[in-house]
Amino acid sequence: MSEERFGEFVLVRRHGQVAELVLDRPKAMNAVSTGMARSIGSACAALAADKDARVVVLTSTHERAFCVGADLKERNSFTDADMVRQRPLTRGAYTGVLELPMPTIAAVHGFALGGGFELALSCDLIVADRTAVVGLPEVSVGVIPGGGGTQLLPRRVGAARAAELIFSARRVEAAQAHELGLVDQLVDEGRDREEALALAERIAGNSPVGLRAAKRALRLGHGLDLRTGLEVEDAAWRAVAFSGDRAEGVAAFNEKRKPQWPGE
Repeated sequence: MSEERFGEFVLVRRHGQVAELVLDRPKAMNAVSTGMARSIGSACAALAADKDARVVVLTSTHERAFCVGADLKERNSFTDADMVRQRPLTRGAYTGVLELPMPTIAAVHGFALGGGFELALSCDLIVADRTAVVGLPEVSVGVIPGGGGTQLLPRRVGAARAAELIFSARRVEAAQAHELGLVDQLVDEGRDREEALALAERIAGNSPVGLRAAKRALRLGHGLDLRTGLEVEDAAWRAVAFSGDRAEGVAAFNEKRKPQWPGE
């Protein structure tokens, strides 16, 4: 396993074809400061350009929190001009995760609140352990979810459910979060990272060209009418149909062996 640090608070660990994007600001429960947002964005830019990374898992080094959201202690000292200057950096962090071209999985334990939950929502799948507490409490401090929450949450749970959760600012514990579809897998306490990495390893055994094309079709087609969505799917199919991965996949199936994906 190799490791690369991005700034003081973010690191990327390599587990073969799985990359682990680690939030590592334990003294602040991974609160997203300006510096941390810049580092998340930089790490995501590097991962997006890495053809060897087939799946990304977003994890935390803090024992009791995934991420508690924006660093409100830092924000308390901000002028209006500071807020304006910070906004592109914070947006870059959330969109950096959201726009990663490969499948992404968040491994959540403890608190995932505000921007912390938005980082998880920016992933394709969320694995949570039984200590997880999620929510978007921004209106309780006079703002709104600004890391994609007003758009990503209704896509997961529907408009009315998202409105109730955002307007009430309530926190949702793990069992109910799973029941409502706020998280996708519920695992035993302390096993979120292990289970997320295991899932990532299974996914990474598939064609990297196919995985990226499937994610593109899922993302671009969401919310479109069926006819238009099927055109999006057809374009993604055409992108993989003549690829080396497609040729290798068919050959490996017929030869009853494990594919050796060229990734192109």
